[in-house]
Amino acid sequence: MDYRDLSLIVESNKTKPGSVGWRSPSNLAIIKYWGKHGVQLPRNPSISFTLETACTNTWIDYKPKSSIDPNVSLDFFFNDQSNEDFKAKVHKFLSGLTEIFPFLKQLHLTIRSTNSFPHSAGIASSASSMSALALCLCSMEKNLFGTLQKASEFKQKASYLARLGSGSACRSIYGGMAIWGVTSEVASASNEYAVPFTELNEVFKTYHDDILIISKGEKSVSSRAGHELMDSNIYAQNRYEQARQRFRALLSALKTGDIEAFGKIAEAEALALHALMLLSNPPFMLLKPNTVAAIEKVQQFRNDTRLPLYFSLDAGPNLHLLYPENIQPDVKRFIDNELIQFCENKQYIQDKVGSGPIEL
Repeated sequence: MDYRDLSLIVESNKTKPGSVGWRSPSNLAIIKYWGKHGVQLPRNPSISFTLETACTNTWIDYKPKSSIDPNVSLDFFFNDQSNEDFKAKVHKFLSGLTEIFPFLKQLHLTIRSTNSFPHSAGIASSASSMSALALCLCSMEKNLFGTLQKASEFKQKASYLARLGSGSACRSIYGGMAIWGVTSEVASASNEYAVPFTELNEVFKTYHDDILIISKGEKSVSSRAGHELMDSNIYAQNRYEQARQRFRALLSALKTGDIEAFGKIAEAEALALHALMLLSNPPFMLLKPNTVAAIEKVQQFRNDTRLPLYFSLDAGPNLHLLYPENIQPDVKRFIDNELIQFCENKQYIQDKVGSGPIEL
């Protein structure tokens, strides 16, 4: 796939200032993506729930440059504060897109971004932020050139762009569940962009994901660094085959509504992800003591009540509680009575499967 298009150039003297904005959600991979090659390409297929509450709002105000500076020009504000670290990351990302969007060199951008959840604590903030930014860029193209009129073309290009910023971000473009990575199980699946999973059983369309904020602190090892360590992990190839096998089993559970099979795979994948971190060279650990304590409580609750409450983890210490809609009151009581003690400042996020990004 080649999205390079040197014709996407504006006439500065005829271009009016404009503004675009998108709210894009985070997502939780059930089959994990951990290990990549090339330019943000996955070593195995992954599939994720798109969330509803955990999201990033991003706005881009654009106007023609007043200078002849050939570089990308931008100001960046996170939570209404100028943020030089984030600005540098976004500048690098946008500078790499100038063959796809030559107009980026002709405009000055003011980007404002806010999160509904703690940044860098393992709730896939890069997924929501990069998908929101990619959607804004596609809206800019649509506004300036009248292209990307078909929703399917708009989303596919946004997913492709989001992937270049953060691999998991490509899945956040679609509501429900999304698949990223070539697999014989899904003919339309691609390594270059995500596709929606359209055969989801009704029980999973209203599934809950309550996120226990075990720690708000920034991770000691970034996801980017963790992916790189997979290149030298002696267990990597076995892991990729394991992920492909679990992917096939999970698709069957998602189609038939098999909650128990789904939960067992979700937990096994979460623990495998963190086991890979422990087996890296050098090894590292993102779990906290309260993460482990909460996991043991969840397992005991399930054994005692026989209710289908399962857990997952992203690349961080915060615990995701996965369960069907009909046991929500039971789970809320359990969190408030027994799990909230493990949360920093007693904070947790009540989330569920969402319908995807919203244009602001």
